[in-house]
Amino acid sequence: MLIVVIEAITCCAMKYQHLFFDLDHTLWDFESNSKYTLQQLYIQNNLLEKGVGSFDLFFEKYSYHNHRLWDRFSKGFIKQEELRWKRMWLTLLDFKIADETLSRLLAQQFLEQLPLQNNLFPHTLEILNYLLNKNYVLHLITNGFEQVQHHKLRNSGLTPYFQQVVTSEGSNSTKPNVAIFDYALNKAKAQKNHSIMIGDNLEADIQGGINAGLDTVFVNHIGVDPHIHATYTITHLQQLENIF
Repeated sequence: MLIVVIEAITCCAMKYQHLFFDLDHTLWDFESNSKYTLQQLYIQNNLLEKGVGSFDLFFEKYSYHNHRLWDRFSKGFIKQEELRWKRMWLTLLDFKIADETLSRLLAQQFLEQLPLQNNLFPHTLEILNYLLNKNYVLHLITNGFEQVQHHKLRNSGLTPYFQQVVTSEGSNSTKPNVAIFDYALNKAKAQKNHSIMIGDNLEADIQGGINAGLDTVFVNHIGVDPHIHATYTITHLQQLENIF
């Protein structure tokens, strides 16, 4: 049974000064934005005529390979360029299409078009305004690519909310490695005991934050049974008002 932890902490609400957010799957709706982008690429490149089955099957295969390769990337087994095009290559191979040129084209188009999407999770702008009005300092720590993540922020209207945006590419590290959190804290000139990590990924955001000595908020949008204990757990962003 999922237990939502929103404790009465008014007395110590200002314990935190610096709030570090994850971006994808926490604020920016990666699932809906990537699915729409891939659907456009499926049509633009006539993938049905090239032997790719239905779009739903294409998306299912892509999601599998993308998740697996991101896991390898976050653990340092592969480089970002390999991640970018091989998720397309492996997806096409599932349909018996061994076309490296097409794979690299799809990878390029995906990274160009994905950041143009601007679907956010409900209450995102509302809660960010609320936090700024209460004088919290907001930052981002994201495993995404530098240019892509900044384009996402601009196109979805999020750029003005964050003082520091730390990416895996820019920091030369990835969550859950302690190095990326230390890098972010240093850039923000923030102390660990006055900082907290807010994200949707139990390993990258929550365990990573814990390893770095930070309190954490698990944003459980999809209602999983958490196997890692965060300081606080919420099921939608508006519930941050009960913590801060």
